[in-house]
Amino acid sequence: MATAVVRISAETIRARKDGVPIVCLTAYTYPVARLLDDHVDLLLVGDSVAMVLHGHKTTLGASLEMMIAHGQAVMRGSAKACVVVDMPAGSYETSAVHAVASARRIVEETGCQAVKLEGGVDVAGQIAAIVAAGIPVMAHIGLQPQSVEKDGGYKIKGRTPENVAALMRDADAVEKAGAFSLVIEGTVETVAADLTRRIAIPTIGIGASSDCDGQILVIDDMIGLTVDRVPKFVREYADLRSVVAEAAARYAAEVRSRTFPGPAHVFSAKTGKDNA
Repeated sequence: MATAVVRISAETIRARKDGVPIVCLTAYTYPVARLLDDHVDLLLVGDSVAMVLHGHKTTLGASLEMMIAHGQAVMRGSAKACVVVDMPAGSYETSAVHAVASARRIVEETGCQAVKLEGGVDVAGQIAAIVAAGIPVMAHIGLQPQSVEKDGGYKIKGRTPENVAALMRDADAVEKAGAFSLVIEGTVETVAADLTRRIAIPTIGIGASSDCDGQILVIDDMIGLTVDRVPKFVREYADLRSVVAEAAARYAAEVRSRTFPGPAHVFSAKTGKDNA
């Protein structure tokens, strides 16, 4: 008899502090979730989907409906990983009541295990309210993609004493508010390491430090499928850009030469001889 698969919970992730590093990747679609599920602890349905799959210049193009649709797809493809869905810009900032309503809709319509939102001291009230409503929250400080227009671009954090102090306050605030883990993005390595040692919840680094309790990358960056600039902190573990381009070129050549479709790819008139 097959052993039932037990899905990793937010509490399980929280308990991984100072343990075996937590493996995280983004996922936005059913087939990718199927492929990644056996290899990761956590799948993030990131608002980066607006850029990666929908062609927006920033993550601000993500909507609540977009995040829910992709969250549903990932949940259909995942059986084991803890699935976290990003709360997009505009879905939580105005009030705790608004934040709880948005988070509840995401969880109820996708079945995901947690939500993620960006910010520190400024959103501690929203985090506390969502947690009080019974929904686990992953926090996100450092470089915050939803704030790139306000910040004037993608700027590395932790390079001034004032900013380091602000990051420390943010980390303390989200931990106190009840977040089960904390993403640290685009932050000076030593500062990210200090933040990891400072708080009792796991930190997930992206462009941060190997001392973080886990790491995350955007899946398209990691497999070499990103068609625009790849951030410095990315390591490409495959080159699917070349694979896709070469496959398309071969297909185009065979269509134009009428060598595809061949006999193996067409159907005979005999009933029941072959199926689609």
